[in-house]
Amino acid sequence: MNSFRPGPALRIGLVIAVLAGCATRSADIVPLPEDPAAFAGWDCEQIFDESDRVQLRAADVAYAVDARVGNNLIALSVGAAVFWPALLAMRPDGPEARELAALKGRFDALRLAGDRRACGTPPEMMSASRAARLPLATGERFVYEERNGPQGLPRELGMRVTVLRRDGIEFAADVSGQALPGVWRQDLAGNPQLDGGTPLIAWQRLLKRDLQLGQVLAGDLHGADGAGAPAKLRGQVVAQGVQNVAGRSFDVAVIELFGDAPMGEQASTRLSGVMAVDRSSGLLLRLELQCANSEFALRRRLMRIEPPAS
Repeated sequence: MNSFRPGPALRIGLVIAVLAGCATRSADIVPLPEDPAAFAGWDCEQIFDESDRVQLRAADVAYAVDARVGNNLIALSVGAAVFWPALLAMRPDGPEARELAALKGRFDALRLAGDRRACGTPPEMMSASRAARLPLATGERFVYEERNGPQGLPRELGMRVTVLRRDGIEFAADVSGQALPGVWRQDLAGNPQLDGGTPLIAWQRLLKRDLQLGQVLAGDLHGADGAGAPAKLRGQVVAQGVQNVAGRSFDVAVIELFGDAPMGEQASTRLSGVMAVDRSSGLLLRLELQCANSEFALRRRLMRIEPPAS
């Protein structure tokens, strides 16, 4: 007997239907109207950038609601290509409802403003003006010293920038010059995409754009093989400011990490550490993790930056 596989349109419809069925019984949220005239002086690139920001913030709100009720229905990919119809179907209560209504209204106003300027579809690639403001460039290789576990031998991890997209960055990874399979894709907050990525320890939905001092964060940490259960992480931004790392200036956020990692089938063990990222690009500058589970014990530190290959 042939198994039935729903197409993409039907799958999205099913997601929306499930969301509607599992939502709270509060009244359906309607967009809080915002005047498109507020964006009359904006060019298309500004409209696209703000639309990305609105969608990503809506995704964060939706994910928080979903995680609280324990359904994990919205599986969002890296970047701004979120399931916006599914987000619009959500009906959370309280402050999240008000924020989602405002985000819906702002998104509608931005879309109308873009139509009036005949902006068309947002480009896939990052504009040259935005790329010029980042502390990295296509072709550059960021070289890290990495050690697995407290007794691990050092190895050289290279991350070469291959593509600058409007909503994220792609890297080709290598260890001592030997290419790793897959592609490291991350959003501009620094969260990597797990599916199809290169086999390195990775975090999910931990980082946010424009990190602020004292901000509290939460997410998952996945081992390099991606097969075992993830560690549960919490973090707090404990320092922020411009620093020189590997001969380049970065706008750094330092995050203190703590949480629990799996240890056997039903046990867990403590995890602690620190992470430093560039706030404008999400580029990792330092990661130090201490844990009795060696899968989550790691030190990665940016050592140098190599120019694009000629």
